Amino acid sequence: MLQKKICLLGAFSVGKTSLIQQFVSSIFDEKYLTTVGVKIDKKIVTVDQQEIMLMIWDLAGEDDYNTLNVSHLRGAAGYILVVDGTRPRSLEVGLDVHKKVQEVLGDVPVIVALNKTDLIEEWNLSANELAKLEEQLPVLRTSAKTGDNVELIFSELAARMQ
Repeated sequence: MLQKKICLLGAFSVGKTSLIQQFVSSIFDEKYLTTVGVKIDKKIVTVDQQEIMLMIWDLAGEDDYNTLNVSHLRGAAGYILVVDGTRPRSLEVGLDVHKKVQEVLGDVPVIVALNKTDLIEEWNLSANELAKLEEQLPVLRTSAKTGDNVELIFSELAARMQ
């Protein structure tokens, strides 16, 4: 069985941990707990009849006080960049993180999880910002709360890493 390390990256409070909990355990918890450092989960996915053990690294979010520890990226075969549709600043932070990751890992597969589709009426990203993002990177709209596209984003990343 193949093993692939993937990372979930982005600003603080965008839903990285919640996406992982939904994917691995089909759980959503309303309580917000800040990730400190890194948390690692595992799940097996099947792509083209090949089982892949995903080693999922949940890295602490970026903010004014916490920056990405690039040593945590070592060995990653791909990553999911999580953006909160209700917070435009999370898109800016996410794109900055993406640049840092490219400098460290080079051109590995990435997918943007445009998260919190369950709060779509509260989204604050303009159509122009969304179009520009979708021109640059593959994007899937997700909801950790409802599970919308959560399985798909992980299996899509796994397929791109083969």
